[in-house]
Amino acid sequence: MTALDDKINECFPGLVVRKDLVKAVKGNAIVPSYVLEFLLGQYCATNDESSIQSGIETVKEILRKHYVHRNEAGLIRSNIREKGRWKVIDKISVDLNTDKDAYEATFANLGIKKVIIDSDTVKAHPKLLVSGVWCIADVEYEHSEDKNVEPWILGSIKPIQLSKFDYDAFLGARAGFTTDEWIDLLFQTVGFDPEMFGRRSKLLQLMRLVPFVERNYNLIELGPKGTGKSHIFSEFSPHGILISGGEVTVPKLFVNNSSGKIGLVGYWDVVAFDEFAGRQKRVDKALVDILKNYMANKSFSRGVETLGAEASMVFVGNTKHNVPYMLKHTDLFEELPEKYYDSAFIDRLHTYLPGWEIDVIRGEMFASGYGFVVDYLAEILRHMRNDDYSNRYQDLFTLSSDISTRDRDGVNKTFSGMMKLLFPADNATPAEMEEILYLAIEGRKRVKDQLLRIDNTYPETDFSFTAIDGRKVVVKTLEETEYSQYYHKRAPAHDQSGPDSAVNDDTPVSQASETVAEEEFFAGPREGHKIFNENQKGVTYSELFWPWLKGATNIIITDPYIRMFHQVRNLMEFIEMVAVRKTPGDEIVVRLITCQDEIYPEKQQGNLVAVESACETAGIKFSWEFDATNTIHARHITSDTGWKISLDRGLDIFQKFEMNDAFNLANRLQEYRQVKTFEITYLRSDGRSG
Repeated sequence: MTALDDKINECFPGLVVRKDLVKAVKGNAIVPSYVLEFLLGQYCATNDESSIQSGIETVKEILRKHYVHRNEAGLIRSNIREKGRWKVIDKISVDLNTDKDAYEATFANLGIKKVIIDSDTVKAHPKLLVSGVWCIADVEYEHSEDKNVEPWILGSIKPIQLSKFDYDAFLGARAGFTTDEWIDLLFQTVGFDPEMFGRRSKLLQLMRLVPFVERNYNLIELGPKGTGKSHIFSEFSPHGILISGGEVTVPKLFVNNSSGKIGLVGYWDVVAFDEFAGRQKRVDKALVDILKNYMANKSFSRGVETLGAEASMVFVGNTKHNVPYMLKHTDLFEELPEKYYDSAFIDRLHTYLPGWEIDVIRGEMFASGYGFVVDYLAEILRHMRNDDYSNRYQDLFTLSSDISTRDRDGVNKTFSGMMKLLFPADNATPAEMEEILYLAIEGRKRVKDQLLRIDNTYPETDFSFTAIDGRKVVVKTLEETEYSQYYHKRAPAHDQSGPDSAVNDDTPVSQASETVAEEEFFAGPREGHKIFNENQKGVTYSELFWPWLKGATNIIITDPYIRMFHQVRNLMEFIEMVAVRKTPGDEIVVRLITCQDEIYPEKQQGNLVAVESACETAGIKFSWEFDATNTIHARHITSDTGWKISLDRGLDIFQKFEMNDAFNLANRLQEYRQVKTFEITYLRSDGRSG
């Protein structure tokens, strides 16, 4: 139990659950997490360990007795016949039988159909009519000599979702958390350990929740496999549905003309298209046209009637190429099916979530702390769909006049959604609002910048905003910073036919001057200051340090946090850089000044001895000393070349990566790792001008 876990249990008693319990009870049950957490919330919403263990056994017993496995459906049907009544947990869908003028239920796993269900129940739970709802149901068996009468009778039905909640109490409890604590609580709720991710990565993943809290919000996320893109939309909420992008039809999504039955957008808060990418996928053009109209106008026309809906649309898919390849040869939408690779469709997307910034999910990334029972949070988010926070920044920040109405809509909806998630009581500081506004503009800018590559009729846009104090903030996407030599390209005037011809490699880069300045800066050595963004890649110790250390015979590293294994490994990689770069016949003295680890001093000292031993064969004389007061805070590197390199994070600039995987490039090469946000300053320490 962490201090945060204690606070979570204190502020939200009975509404939170330990997230590792889901795995403990799931077994081989193919059931969404919100179903399991509904049950865990009934029996395990506590921090008392004995009560938790007792609750786990109760939930396991309920699943064992009542969850219907397809391969045991025959046994359950037999139990119902023999006992007359049995409680089951199953996914139930309902259809109207017009011949009998009656509603009939189908149990997905139990394998029974045409179970009569009364109209009042269907009216109370209309989602039964579309794709089905997970329920706890009492099923009865009554044999009849009439072959036209089904023996199955639905005694009672209870959808597995929260029946009520206190929103004011939610807002009051939120006040007890700092912003960082609240972000970590939400992050644990969706199932991940906040200690394994940086702030930007957390916010990007929480952006996946914006469609649940914002009406008619259009989000796309493309990126590598295995980053958890579809997890939230399939497991998180009973108000969202994940469908295969290849199985969507106009009647299924919007309305069936022959029956008049409304499709998915009429019943779900979020409709997510899984496996949306794939250039060769066959797509109905009529579906694309209706979808474009719906995404723009919140309405769709079928026959003579125009209908409206509130469902947000989410598109998730995998990319085949890495970001620099796409920026050099095509664009970041290259994997869209051909009929969706259309500027009108793309322009209707409010944000593009950069899936390549989110690390491939590993076992140690899953949460073991406490988070909301997801059904509780799902109902809170649904309630907040009625609110609009899009104007909260307007007294403090002004968007560039260059930004079009459609761009502003995208920015405002993303900003509103993130504000509801993080600051539902509307208590964000100006700095926090600026952070969210920047992220919202960045997401829309990613869409618009790629449109410039696809369709030359779009004008270039100044994506910036001005603070109330007159300070102008120019927004850049992270990939724009990392790959500026490829980023700024326009579609050729004669061709807008597809991704293979959308970019001319010879098109001049509009910000070449910035690129040159960056290269000159790192050609060094020169005085200056550099800021690196979270999740940025391509950063190495050689680039950061060697131009300023070249020719040194004596290097002093002052860093109080060379304590844990990964920090000592960073030190070793610094020494490796020196060993590879120095002249073989030279010897270099490297001295470390650090603080002693108060918890594991023996391990720290043992690791430093191992570093010293490794240096002996490389012509490097390594030694270390512990600061006597154990209170130093400054982190810098000095040498007899006359330079001082000041680092706000010391050598600990890289995010966590899989150190034990010998076949992981991030393990072998620094340029493939994501960095934390950090700053570096180069100063002459000998008084001379740089």
